[in-house]
Amino acid sequence: MKTSELNKLLKQIKVNDKDAINSIFFAYSKRLYNFAFAYLKTEGDAKDVVQDVFINLWNNRENLREDTNLEAYLFTITRNSVISIFRKKITEKEYLRHLRETAIFQYSENDEQYDYERLSMRIKNLVDQLPEQRKLIFKLSKEKGLSNKAIAEELNISVKTVEDHMTKARRFLKSQLTDYGIIALLFFDLFI
Repeated sequence: MKTSELNKLLKQIKVNDKDAINSIFFAYSKRLYNFAFAYLKTEGDAKDVVQDVFINLWNNRENLREDTNLEAYLFTITRNSVISIFRKKITEKEYLRHLRETAIFQYSENDEQYDYERLSMRIKNLVDQLPEQRKLIFKLSKEKGLSNKAIAEELNISVKTVEDHMTKARRFLKSQLTDYGIIALLFFDLFI
């Protein structure tokens, strides 16, 4: 879009012309989306960024100077939104890591040992309830540390069959551990 056209649209936006922002949206949304997607790698996040850019443009329309380089302004807002999403994701990861550590270490040593032993016993009992082949595959994986491929070769079955049994075993164990609360689920996610 030519500079003269952008300047005209900028003046129209400043006087609340919604058609002007629609014109800018149609001219720039695809480029802004591609720019955001190149960094974020997810369609939803990139679409959210584009939406935020145009909301920001509309909300700040009265503060825009007439000599504002609209294209540079749009890409700067896009870049800042991308950075904001990265910061948010890093913060969420750190929070989840902190939550895991807090949940695991909040017990005293005796309580922790008792809970660990009780949880281990519960898991052992649940593993014993698995169908024979699934139990064997699960134990080969978790107790002997064999890879899916190694288990498949040892039992003369396909890797897909091993994966299927492991998925079903994990799903069963996780569903049975929900009554033990967050510690059990964290233990499950971290160690099983």
